[in-house]
Amino acid sequence: MLKIGDKMPEFEVVDQDGNVVSSKDFIGKKTIVYFYPKDNTPGCTAEACNLRDNYEALKAQGYNVVGVSKDSAASHRKFIDKFDLPFTLLSDKSTQMLQDFGAWGEKKMCGKTCVGTLRRTFIFNEEGVLERVIEKVDTKDHAAQILG
Repeated sequence: MLKIGDKMPEFEVVDQDGNVVSSKDFIGKKTIVYFYPKDNTPGCTAEACNLRDNYEALKAQGYNVVGVSKDSAASHRKFIDKFDLPFTLLSDKSTQMLQDFGAWGEKKMCGKTCVGTLRRTFIFNEEGVLERVIEKVDTKDHAAQILG
């Protein structure tokens, strides 16, 4: 997993509209990169809607918000439209970006161990240097964790 002071890993993936987005696009902006397991699931929807509801406060602090999962661009577009999300969602179908950030690994679900997306948030400064990691995400109040 990335450590404080690490540079943002290089990546090139597509957004909800199929546009290619790379790590270079975030240099010059304070960026919140949050990883979540799946569009339209209860926890992921609560997290996205909490970030949506606090988006203006995040923007006022100079943050750019980006969500990432291995869902398709089309799934992301539907998720954005359904919940009126004002930020970009990136599709990492290969899981390479998830792995490079340290957001892919073993987790427990329903008492079983499986491999999948780890719900984690990484906060980078304008130079693309990691300033903070949130490993225990409160899906219902995630913006407060970021702003607090």
